[in-house]
Amino acid sequence: MSGKEDELAGLIRPAVEGLGYEMVGIEHLPMGKHSVLRIYIDSADGITVDDCSRVSHQVSGVLDVEEPIKGQYTLEISSPGVDRPLFNEEQFARFIGSKVKLRLYRPLEGKRKINGVIEKVEGENITIRDSASEQHFQLQMDDIDKANIIADL
Repeated sequence: MSGKEDELAGLIRPAVEGLGYEMVGIEHLPMGKHSVLRIYIDSADGITVDDCSRVSHQVSGVLDVEEPIKGQYTLEISSPGVDRPLFNEEQFARFIGSKVKLRLYRPLEGKRKINGVIEKVEGENITIRDSASEQHFQLQMDDIDKANIIADL
């Protein structure tokens, strides 16, 4: 997460968790004068539209008071879905053995996109086995721009 996303997460997490949900992560997508703030939530019972509405109402109140985003923005509350995004080492560890698709900030051995299996997580070190080449990549969260589970449907 970027510094801005870390700041927003610090403001939003207590409101989300206070309602009994897990805050999986956030994405802040600045788009000129307008931006999108997407918050992913989850619970053991899954997420309904009513859950998203409750969280939206609570988070909107926090954002209105704190005003951390300048200009106009759209607030989106979502479940992680079947192509669940991964935002931190704990989430990678929870899904060891799962298929993932990654986009890296910088190429690693000539690749910016990797589809593979999460093999190991040790602290900040994440080992991914590339599905195409069987090559192993050692990554850290700072290397990863975006990560999503690949659903077996």
